[in-house]
Amino acid sequence: MKRQLKKSALVILGNITYSFAIAMFIEPSGLIMGGSTGLGLFANKMFNIPAAAVVAVINSILFLLGWKFLGKAFAANTLLSTIVFPITLAVAEKCALYLPKTDDIILNTVFGGIIIGVSLALVIRTGASTGGMDIPPLLLNKFWGTSISGGIWAFDIAILILQAVFSNYELILYGIILVIIYSIILDKALILGKSKTEVKVISKKSDEIKKAILSDIDRGVTLLHGCTGYLSNDTEIVLTVISSRELVRTEQYIHEIDPEAFIIISRISEVRGRGFTKSKKHL
Repeated sequence: MKRQLKKSALVILGNITYSFAIAMFIEPSGLIMGGSTGLGLFANKMFNIPAAAVVAVINSILFLLGWKFLGKAFAANTLLSTIVFPITLAVAEKCALYLPKTDDIILNTVFGGIIIGVSLALVIRTGASTGGMDIPPLLLNKFWGTSISGGIWAFDIAILILQAVFSNYELILYGIILVIIYSIILDKALILGKSKTEVKVISKKSDEIKKAILSDIDRGVTLLHGCTGYLSNDTEIVLTVISSRELVRTEQYIHEIDPEAFIIISRISEVRGRGFTKSKKHL
């Protein structure tokens, strides 16, 4: 229950920031957007079909697809977005009337793209969606492993091209830049986490190094079995994941034990498991 409440809070927060990005940067500058809203605008201009009706039909179909293939938890959080987003957008539009805004379309494009990208990532990281056209990229990612941000980018670009029939040429170009910006930000934000440092140590004194890391650094250790390339001697590789602040101390311990130890240090974006996302367990 606590986990679900936390996810719901993040979904609501993501929708709030998404709404303010639209109200503060997108709408005042007349920028066009992708997604189901863009398809609704296209249908309205070309066939005189109410845009709201088109958006409702598209979102309903995609919601059902998400329910079927992405699970009930996903659908529940997406339903939350479907309810919350219109409310937060209405509030954001009211607030925007009294907040300072810029007429610079470049600033609107850049900052709108950044905030939209962060907002989408905030929602998608919970396993949910803001609904609409960000569901197809999630389905493609599930079945074919394609990039989520790349999928959103491709669908939005296609929708922008459809709107080129009735939109200002410059707004189309800025719309494409907007999509590129928030796709890049989304891609980076999806893998953003508490960065850690992976350390691999190749040494003849691997057992002593292992004990030092376990007792003095208080981090877990995995022993990998390897073979040297030149002499074909069997060797053990000590693998551990530590925080950046622990790196200097870890290197000092290793070099004190074995000055000739071969150390490989790698930056990793996120770690999940005991000692990081779960509490440590000492026997």
